[in-house]
Amino acid sequence: MKKLLFLSVACFVAISAYSQDQCELVVKIENIKKVKGSLKVALYNHEDHFLSKEVMSDGKLIDSSTMEFSFKGLGQGTYAVSIYQDENDNGKLDANFMGIPSEPYAFSNNAKGMFGPPSFQDCQFEIKEGAKQIIISL
Repeated sequence: MKKLLFLSVACFVAISAYSQDQCELVVKIENIKKVKGSLKVALYNHEDHFLSKEVMSDGKLIDSSTMEFSFKGLGQGTYAVSIYQDENDNGKLDANFMGIPSEPYAFSNNAKGMFGPPSFQDCQFEIKEGAKQIIISL
């Protein structure tokens, strides 16, 4: 009987600890000027992988000037988000002959870069527990 009680308590503690580490991020994108194409959202958790290796990503056809994306099962930590609008649905962020993006894009904290994308530090935010919502203007 003691073993059964011990196992029950151990399982409860393990499940509780696991669920406390699981966080959700809701990314709300506002100010979508053209309701066409799709939005691509990427989530990063380390400076060394920023804009090269996302932790999670998602894409949706644009159906409104405001849209939301939800990322569940995240651990607590520091993250950054990049977004771009693929107006012609060719699967990439188009750029002009100088390499400047010709489709709308944005980053968490509404960070802006000078002569290139902003840094991870400019875009980063903390997820500590539960659910967090960030708002990005495209």
